Amino acid sequence: MDLSYRIAIRYFFSRNKRSFISLIARIAMAGVAVGAMAMVVVLSVFNGMEDLNRKIFKTFDADVKITPFKGKRMTVTDSLMHEINSVKGVRLITQVIEDNALARYAGQQTIVRLKGVDSTFERQGQLDTALIEGSLKLHGGNGTPYGIVAEGVRNALAISLEDILVPLELLYPRTGSKTLNLTSADAFNQLSLRAGGVFFIESRYDDYIFAPVSLVDSLMQYNGQRTALEIRVIPGYSEIDVSEALSEKLGKDFVVKDRDALNADLLRAVRLEKLFVAVTLSLIILVAAINIFFSLSMLAIEKKKDVAMLYALGASPTLIRKIFLAEGAIVAFSGAIAGLIMGIVLCWLQIEYGLVSMGMTTSLVDAYPVKLIWGDILFTGLVIVMITIVVSYIPARRAAEAGEILRV
Repeated sequence: MDLSYRIAIRYFFSRNKRSFISLIARIAMAGVAVGAMAMVVVLSVFNGMEDLNRKIFKTFDADVKITPFKGKRMTVTDSLMHEINSVKGVRLITQVIEDNALARYAGQQTIVRLKGVDSTFERQGQLDTALIEGSLKLHGGNGTPYGIVAEGVRNALAISLEDILVPLELLYPRTGSKTLNLTSADAFNQLSLRAGGVFFIESRYDDYIFAPVSLVDSLMQYNGQRTALEIRVIPGYSEIDVSEALSEKLGKDFVVKDRDALNADLLRAVRLEKLFVAVTLSLIILVAAINIFFSLSMLAIEKKKDVAMLYALGASPTLIRKIFLAEGAIVAFSGAIAGLIMGIVLCWLQIEYGLVSMGMTTSLVDAYPVKLIWGDILFTGLVIVMITIVVSYIPARRAAEAGEILRV
């Protein structure tokens, strides 16, 4: 072991435990420990929230989505479908029409987001984990069309899946209609179907209704056009790689985005919040570590005679600085190790037992999501190392200068 660390350890353990210097050092250790623990826990919560958002997106959004570059409609041709299918990693292609519509049931009505999907939707299994009642079938055995409604729509319209007499009606403004009276039945196209299933993910998806794309096409008069194509990627293939390959294949007439790109704003907001919180907690650790500065400053005053003796024995100013830097490192790292261990243990308890509830209901989790990433623990350690060097350098330099003066 280096001589400077031997002397620093000697100072650390041989202090008068009732001295004021020892008290400040302990306060510094506790402050660093609490700061390190808080940083590990908070960063892990942000990791968990990002992971939860990705799970939510995966439940509802496609792996890759293709939309027209201009306008909101595109013509889906056999050649276009062939080009998409020729890209490695493409498993299923779902044709989609999506727009706002008016839903009506038993005298109640509300604005909904109507999403028409073709038969491949049932094979994708996206909403399997979010289904709370009924089934995900869009067609019954007798050819009856079914709709899959969100829990929010079901509650707003008081829909009963057992009621086979009252249909769920969907209305959409008739294009090219000359009438201006929106209260007239002639101003709307109308579609009737039965509610066959109810799903719930979270509130942002509470206004959705899924219906067969052919019926939605006739309702909205799209004449075979679509608003999007949703791609399901073969497991093992990267969504980003498939998205880039499709973008290169289809050219500038289409916009191709993977799931993260579709939700880039929300993911960016989570990462920015994580960054700001990390900076804030780093400043809190810095404030706690200032006690190390005071502790080392007073220790340097207390050990003036020892420093002078070391100089007399041939010690260099560099050795004196290293002794006090090592002393600050011992105080900071003792607190940091304790804080990191406590933070890891708290995160593990939350992962295993869900100690803290989110206070809300989702179809995926009940407790706050937590995800430990070793990079965050390494980042916390590096922050503490840098802060320790900053707050320990000035007292260490002053101790070396004071010792030189005493020697003279």
